[in-house]
Amino acid sequence: MTTMAREMRASYAFIERNFNLTRRYWGWEAAFMVYAIAGALSVTLIGQEQNDPTLILTLMIGAIFWNYLSVVFSFIAETISWERWEGTLEYTMMAPVRRTSQLLGATTYAILYGLVSTIIILTVLVAFFGLDLSGADFTTAAVFMAIGSVSFVGIGMMAAVLPLLYVERGAQMTFVLQSLLLLVSGVYYSVEILPPWMQFLSKFSPATYILDGVRAGLIDGTPVSQLTQDVWPLIVMAVVFIPLGIKTFGWAERYAKRTGKLKRVG
Repeated sequence: MTTMAREMRASYAFIERNFNLTRRYWGWEAAFMVYAIAGALSVTLIGQEQNDPTLILTLMIGAIFWNYLSVVFSFIAETISWERWEGTLEYTMMAPVRRTSQLLGATTYAILYGLVSTIIILTVLVAFFGLDLSGADFTTAAVFMAIGSVSFVGIGMMAAVLPLLYVERGAQMTFVLQSLLLLVSGVYYSVEILPPWMQFLSKFSPATYILDGVRAGLIDGTPVSQLTQDVWPLIVMAVVFIPLGIKTFGWAERYAKRTGKLKRVG
C-alpha cells in the first residue's frame, strides 16, 4: 500500500507538472483553442450551406470529437518531445519513478485536457448553430469516449517511442501517424466511400468505432446496448494496445539509455 501510494503521488506530480506547463504557455493554448473552434465551425458550415441538419451534426461531431482524440493522442505521443524541449528528459527517465506512473499521469492529464476543450468547443458550436440535442443519448457518447480513450492511449504510448528513438524526426513521424488515423477513420465521411484496402485499415483504428458510436448516440439517440458491434472492438483494442504500449515504451527506454539518446537535444 505504501508503494502504491507513492506511485500515485508520482502520477499526480506529472499531472500537476503538465498543468503548469499548460499554464506557462497559456498564449499558445488560447491560440490552439481559437484554431480548433474556427476549424470545427468551418467544417460544420458545409452542412449549413447544404441546409441538412443531419449533415451539420455529422460534421460537427466529427470535428469536435476528432479534436478530442487528437489532443489525447498528441499529448501522450509528444511526452518525450516535451521533456526534450524542457531539457528534463534524462533527469525524468533516470528518476526513481516507475514508468507506468509517468505514463498514467501523462494520459490522465491528456484525457482531462481533452474533455475540457471538447466541452468548450461543443458549447460554442451548439450555441452558434442553435442545435437541439434534446433527443440525444449522452450516456452512449460518454461510454464510447471512455472506452475509446483507453484504446487511443495505447496507440499514443507506442507513438511516444518515435521521438525517443529518432531524435530529429520522431515528432514529425507521430504527426504522420495521426494524419493517417484521420484519413481512414471516417471523421468527416463514411468509411464506406474509401477504397477496400483503406476500409480494411479503418477496422484497426479506434476512432472509427468511437465516431460511429458517438454519432449514433447524439444524432439518433441510440442506447449503447444496441451498439455492441462497435463496443467490443474498442474493448479488445484497449486490452491489447495498453500492455503493448507499455512494453514497447519500456523497450525503447532501455534502448535509448544504452545508446545515449537521452542526452540528445537535436
